[in-house]
Amino acid sequence: MESNNWFSLDWFFPERLKAFEYEFPMAFYAMIALPIIYLLVEWLKSRFSPKVPVAFRGEGIGFQFSSILRFIPLILLLFSGLLMLLALARPQQTNERVEQWTEGIDIMLVLDISESMKIQDFTPNRLEAAKQVANDFIDGRFQDRIGLTIFSGEAYSLSPLTTDYKMLKNQITDIDFKMMEASGTAIGSALAVGTNRMRESDSKSKVLILLSDGDNNAGNIDPETAAKLANAYDIKIYTIAIGKEGKVPYGKDFFGRTRYIENSMDVTGLKQIAEIGEGKFYRATDNQALEEVFSIIDEYEKAEIKETRYKDTKDYYDVYLKWAIVFFLLWMLTKSTYISNVLVD
Repeated sequence: MESNNWFSLDWFFPERLKAFEYEFPMAFYAMIALPIIYLLVEWLKSRFSPKVPVAFRGEGIGFQFSSILRFIPLILLLFSGLLMLLALARPQQTNERVEQWTEGIDIMLVLDISESMKIQDFTPNRLEAAKQVANDFIDGRFQDRIGLTIFSGEAYSLSPLTTDYKMLKNQITDIDFKMMEASGTAIGSALAVGTNRMRESDSKSKVLILLSDGDNNAGNIDPETAAKLANAYDIKIYTIAIGKEGKVPYGKDFFGRTRYIENSMDVTGLKQIAEIGEGKFYRATDNQALEEVFSIIDEYEKAEIKETRYKDTKDYYDVYLKWAIVFFLLWMLTKSTYISNVLVD
């Protein structure tokens, strides 16, 4: 709120008055009671005060505009009282500043982009579903460093640990099957590359999330060995097996009809990796299940967010108190002039 001179009429605008916080709002009830009390006092005075009869000639009695002036002192005194009560309500403006910080978690997403991720038991396919939930997962993080590793027959670190979530989400969106030529599923190599990106991290919590739909059949390092290496660097591993077993849709035939292929999955390796990495294994068979898995991991791996609040409170009661004094002095002045009702003691 900008500071104005106390004599500015801006202090009485409704927008200004509504913008205040009031320390003692009960004073507003007294404002309502003030005119009622005055009317009650005037009624008691008219009823019980002694009256002196004064005779006037009938033709000399009539309404004159100047007779209204005798109410000016009363109005000034009423304004003074209302402004005193407004000052008593203690209008103030509070500016609150909140600082949040966290030590954060280092998270490495390891995503399978092998040929089998084209299978359409997810909408539109396994890879696109995984990309979507990965982006949603990133949206829910706060100050965590997140990296990205992709793999098929070989593994590649697509992004180091970063807090630039916009850049990271753009990279995830741009992932496609043409990024790697080598066929197969090199899970061990992917774990090793992800671990290499995280091994120099000094974060108290390091997490690797591996998402794949197949068995390790490529690469030059065994998945169990890679998992033990990650565990040696205190990296917790979550593994997610994506896909259904049995007949699954995969592309179109010559006539544009959906083609089905037989799909089998051996999740033993992924379970063993999670066990070595002291994490958990999950199975996702459709889009919703995959979203739920990432939601569970998101809840497990939350850094404690700490915050400090700063309050800067400024009072403005003095502005209205000065106005009240001005109206009171004007009442004192006008009460002693000809515009007062001299017939009333």
